[in-house]
Amino acid sequence: MSAVKNIKLLSVEEYLKTELNSEIKHEYVGGYIHAMVGGSDNHDRISGNIYAEFRHHLLDRTCEPFTSDKKLKTPKDNFRYPDCMVVCDQDDENVYYKTKPVILVEVLSRSTRKIDERDKLLEYINIPSLMEYVLIEQDCVDIEIFRRKDNWFPQHYFLGDEITFDSINLTLTVEAIYQRVKNEDMMEFLAQKQDGT
Repeated sequence: MSAVKNIKLLSVEEYLKTELNSEIKHEYVGGYIHAMVGGSDNHDRISGNIYAEFRHHLLDRTCEPFTSDKKLKTPKDNFRYPDCMVVCDQDDENVYYKTKPVILVEVLSRSTRKIDERDKLLEYINIPSLMEYVLIEQDCVDIEIFRRKDNWFPQHYFLGDEITFDSINLTLTVEAIYQRVKNEDMMEFLAQKQDGT
């Protein structure tokens, strides 16, 4: 005989209150909470690089970048922790979460790939303010960007390419985003650069 386990769904208010005192971060999806796990060195390098580039570019502007410590509330009343986001609307001033990003960035890992590529994509593109959703591979060099102006049709960028983030008027090289990242593509690229080929 199998036992049925009663799982109590949390309200948004209960989640937000619980998350304030939690030692680990949790995403909130459909009333359930999901613990966030730590990322690899490459994951941290990529998210740090993109945040640093966004921050430097936006220092004297109204738009502001946030790290993965800031929650995002989606139109489905779910709460996510994107690896990086940029908010330009000064009315989006909740101190614990944001609702009006123009850019959302997720660094892909094996454990979160399906969620980032499917579930979050469908949630994020329904955010009225969002202009760009960026997915960055960490085990190889591949950046996929979904843009509202392109009807969310993805474009891929590789080493040697430049990317323009239209919503904040910033152009970066793929190499800058992968600075210090250690994967096979980067090692080969740096070796070729050193040899002058």
